[in-house]
Amino acid sequence: MYAEGVARLDKRTKTLVKRLRPGDVAVIDHEDIDRVSAEALIDRRIEVVVNAAQSISGRYPNVGPLLLCSAGILLVDDVGEAIFRELREGQAITVAGGKVYRGQTLVCEGEMLTVDGVHRKMEEAKERLGAEIEKFATNTLEYLREEKDLLLEPTDVPATEVSFKKRHALVVVRGYDYKADLSALRAYIREMKPVLIGVDGGADALMKEGYKPDVIIGDMDSVSDKALLSGAELIVHAYPDGTAPGMKRVEDVGMPAKTFRLSGTSEDLALLLAYEKGAELIVAVGTHANLVEFLDKGRNGMASTFLCRLRVGPRLVDAKGVNKLYRSSIKPSQLIVLVLAALATITVIVTLSPIRQTVWLVVMRLQTLIGI
Repeated sequence: MYAEGVARLDKRTKTLVKRLRPGDVAVIDHEDIDRVSAEALIDRRIEVVVNAAQSISGRYPNVGPLLLCSAGILLVDDVGEAIFRELREGQAITVAGGKVYRGQTLVCEGEMLTVDGVHRKMEEAKERLGAEIEKFATNTLEYLREEKDLLLEPTDVPATEVSFKKRHALVVVRGYDYKADLSALRAYIREMKPVLIGVDGGADALMKEGYKPDVIIGDMDSVSDKALLSGAELIVHAYPDGTAPGMKRVEDVGMPAKTFRLSGTSEDLALLLAYEKGAELIVAVGTHANLVEFLDKGRNGMASTFLCRLRVGPRLVDAKGVNKLYRSSIKPSQLIVLVLAALATITVIVTLSPIRQTVWLVVMRLQTLIGI
């Protein structure tokens, strides 16, 4: 397996994705590549991914590596962090087997993953999943008491210019199947006109579908400048002590923003904002709700999400998988029958008087006009 390309380096995959071009070599440091990151890399039409870390460590059966290999992208695994010292952004490199070269110089070496190899690693990971579930549950219970006050009695909910009263709210997170689910809700959005809330990159998902987000909330680390400048209200996720690392990003583009102090995830924040502001119904797209999704996000527990959903539950509708609920499909044979039935109906109509006479007169008039 051989490929050449320009190296693009970043230890944060979601940051790197923004500047990747077709044919590039993505150099990352991403243990257990998650599904959303893999899909983002595939969308950029790159040739190769070189990972300093293990793409599948064996903790759980993450599907990211399988998606990359199945898409025909070469995946060189576990080459070590030294690659970030040996390579520079924009250098031309060559990948042959599991080896990475700059010119004739061997830069690093790792394992070239294949579809079959990833399948084997995933099966091994499934055998260890029980221990990971136990650890996850323990962490959730330990943090439950610590986080409950902030989530069950949230304070400092920022004021918003957009009104949620007597309206639905649609919260979009860039999670599993978010594109298909958001597309399936097009009629709902058109008819109900909900308040559109983008959680970080979820704002870009809304804009790609042709919508303007009303509110963008989160750490602001994976949202585009275009979205930040779209005119949406910006709410930065702050830690309980008040620090908000995402505020610098907003200030860099010259936009005003408010902060919302809360432990938990940004999507928890978005759901609570809609709830506290009085939304009649909260529809969630792309949110995380199961073990693999939380592990993909690097979360070792789900205390905040558990408490958040307990609170907003009566108004929450999770739209995960809505695109799979109903798929209309017309078989060719059914289409032929439909066309024949329509032709038969038309034939019967035009042979009846006086419609037949009218049609005949129209035909004769046309013949006269064109000189037949």
